[in-house]
Amino acid sequence: MADRLNGYRILILETREEAQFSRLLAEQGADVLRCPMFAIHDAPDPAPVAAWIRRFIGQPFDDLVLMTGEGLRRLIKLARHIGVEQDFVVAVGKARTFARGPKPGRALREIGLQPHVTTEKPTSEGIVEMLSGIDMTGHRLGLQLYPDKDHAPLIHAITMLGAQVDTVLPYVYDAKAADTNIVTAIEEMARERIDAIALTSSGQVRRLFEVAQAHRCEDRLREGLARTQIASVGPVVSEELKCHGLSPDITPANDAFFMKPLISAMTSSLGKSAPRAAAKSS
Repeated sequence: MADRLNGYRILILETREEAQFSRLLAEQGADVLRCPMFAIHDAPDPAPVAAWIRRFIGQPFDDLVLMTGEGLRRLIKLARHIGVEQDFVVAVGKARTFARGPKPGRALREIGLQPHVTTEKPTSEGIVEMLSGIDMTGHRLGLQLYPDKDHAPLIHAITMLGAQVDTVLPYVYDAKAADTNIVTAIEEMARERIDAIALTSSGQVRRLFEVAQAHRCEDRLREGLARTQIASVGPVVSEELKCHGLSPDITPANDAFFMKPLISAMTSSLGKSAPRAAAKSS
């Protein structure tokens, strides 16, 4: 499959695993334009996060729900900073771990562990569906959250299953830092300088439209998306596109909603026509 994307200019908005996604596309010969949706920073007040880590070590949770790989990596980073990394890894190893999709699972494997269960649906609803078949009565459950999301319904649903939920939010987003790059990317699409845009989360779609509306260039965004192949990693992203009156041109086959199947789908679809963006961007 090497070089099957040679000459194609592809826009990616991935932030948490941007480097890996970019590398995988570049290995296929693509010219990758990276435009993170936001900057990621450690929680501005590390004290509550450190306290959560120490509670976990002092009395390991029965269960741990990891919503993002970034979250676990930030927790490990802080545990290392306060000198309890090994104790924290041991505590995590004692808990039954639930991963919201493949990314938290990869982060667990980086510290020598494996998720006990991975959701079929990488959503909050998928977490609830997964836990609803388990007796959670009296369980102490650690829940790693991520920013810019109302997690109250998820916390309530898990509590109603009988668990005692202890939450932690180890990082924050800085959205404003990326606005200029996003507006530039919108203009690149509108000028037909991008062959395809690869979308890997519903939040990327929402953010595109939020920035376009804030900068009064939504019409330009719609022009650009109409001129660009839209690649969606799976149904959650496709549903968000539908909310904006759009539909993907490229999706992975066989319910494989991950980066590599998405790239395979892109190579198959884009390879049917000649790249056009490179000439326009030169």
